[in-house]
Amino acid sequence: MSDMSVTILGSGTCVPSLRRSACSLLIHVGHTKLLFDSGPGTMRRLLETGTRIFDISFIFYSHLHPDHTSELVPFLFANKYPDHTLRKDMITIIAGKGFSAFFTGLEKLYGEWIQLGPALMKIIELDNSRRDRLQFSDFSVASIPVEHMDLSLAYKITSPEGKTVVYSGDTDVSENLIELSQDADILVCESALPDDLKVPGHLTPSLAGDIASRANVRTLVLTHFYPECDTVDMVKECRKTYKGRLFLAEDLMEIRVE
Repeated sequence: MSDMSVTILGSGTCVPSLRRSACSLLIHVGHTKLLFDSGPGTMRRLLETGTRIFDISFIFYSHLHPDHTSELVPFLFANKYPDHTLRKDMITIIAGKGFSAFFTGLEKLYGEWIQLGPALMKIIELDNSRRDRLQFSDFSVASIPVEHMDLSLAYKITSPEGKTVVYSGDTDVSENLIELSQDADILVCESALPDDLKVPGHLTPSLAGDIASRANVRTLVLTHFYPECDTVDMVKECRKTYKGRLFLAEDLMEIRVE
């Protein structure tokens, strides 16, 4: 029987903060470690959880904005020091179509400094226009496009026992996210700003709560907080629409999937 847990590595945004690193999430499925997004501060937070970069087998990208991707280059560069011997397993990067072109651009800038070679790294692109699915030995992943930018995907990880965690990435109100999140054990959902500061492409507490309620989610974790979120009662706003188990993300918070 595999154990499954979620650790918030970064609960913040592009805004520099001593309290909140930028977007990143770690999911354990048994002995497999999955990293979702890698904004500034991700590698430091991994170390604070006792996780080495060499322990990460998969990196998933929800989209390509800098606060979600900017530590990819230092992550890969660090995997080359002092040589490849510390990385025993392939690292698989999974993202929407367009990621390979994005990575090719990085290679033009950094060359061999970020090239691990085909024996240690591969890229898988998922369909940005419909629901997609991959099966691995320890878990399956389903993805679906959401309302943020053309490459934006939400992900659902399912363990061999049927436990499920959904990561929204950045999104506005999305029927696709409701579909993907149906009966999920945990939904880690962006809630960038308070209800009265709603902006296009992002959710607020009551909107995230409505998505979780319509999807019958067991546990909702709100994350991706701009500083304005610290000035209001985010729980109270979310409780307008969601009555289930609720957490406001903090960096290094760990939640086990029961």
